[in-house]
Amino acid sequence: MSHTMWVIRAGRNSEADSLFLDGGMVALGWNALPDLSTLDPNREAFRDAFAQAYGYGPDDNIATTAGQPYRFVHELRTGDFVLYPRKLDRRIYVARVAGGYLYDPARHPLFPHMRPVEWMLDKDRPRTDFSQGALSETNSSLTIFQVKNYSEEFRSALEGQSSALPVDEDPTVALVAEEIEATTRDFILKTLSQDLKGHPFAHFFAHLLNVMGYRTRISPEGPDSGIDIVAHRDELGLEPPIIKVQIKSTEGKVGRPDVQAHFGTVGAGEHGLFVTLGGYTTQALDFERNNTNLRLIDGQSLLDLVLTHYERFDPRYKALMPLKQVYVPQSPTE
Repeated sequence: MSHTMWVIRAGRNSEADSLFLDGGMVALGWNALPDLSTLDPNREAFRDAFAQAYGYGPDDNIATTAGQPYRFVHELRTGDFVLYPRKLDRRIYVARVAGGYLYDPARHPLFPHMRPVEWMLDKDRPRTDFSQGALSETNSSLTIFQVKNYSEEFRSALEGQSSALPVDEDPTVALVAEEIEATTRDFILKTLSQDLKGHPFAHFFAHLLNVMGYRTRISPEGPDSGIDIVAHRDELGLEPPIIKVQIKSTEGKVGRPDVQAHFGTVGAGEHGLFVTLGGYTTQALDFERNNTNLRLIDGQSLLDLVLTHYERFDPRYKALMPLKQVYVPQSPTE
């Protein structure tokens, strides 16, 4: 039988490192949870225990978090491999699970949920021995999870076969960079759609126009005759071009009737701008192509603008969608 491969962490700041390597254990925190062996062996029981211990309500989405101790007790099996990405020396350690679940808060009050393991200390490897894709999979924010995409690469490492490749030959480098970018864009779009729905989205886009050098006037909340924002370059808003903006904070597709209705508010010498978090139908895009003073901005184009101008955002919007500049690997051929 092929044994499953897992990744487990020793805490945000490696608090359980000595328990892991010196104590022959892997362990989970969540020390407010009771002895997990006393719970019914189903996910619902673990979810209920987690909700009770940490004060979550019935509508809170805790399934993923509560599922981790369930997997630790009931899906992590004796003989399975465990990978421990150790922060202290940036090596990946390997163990085999040697026994069932133990509850021992006296041994480690912060990490009382334990499984005994046998460390294969001759198998630990530096992170540089693995492809960028394999390393990325181990960097999940979960405390314990199953390795799926790169399990064969890790198994090869256990057999002494290195998969390290030069950066320009590692096919996973570009995939990792794309994954990081996609995750960031999903985070921004989700924040905009959930936290700035409705009129607040008009204020956000007006701020984006401000950092791009435009002055703006925002229509009051309520019926707006198809105009949410008026943008202009001069102080008084009298000099062309005058831009009339319609905002939709939905993620569906906007059709030609909505676009055409907004364009009907655009006078001679003015420009129309329609902004949505979603996309546009083919008919709406055709209408844009036939009217040179109309621009349609979809969710992905909006994200491009957000990422370009983020550093100049007001602190309240940076706090709403906190981002940190990072460097990602790039293929030399790009």
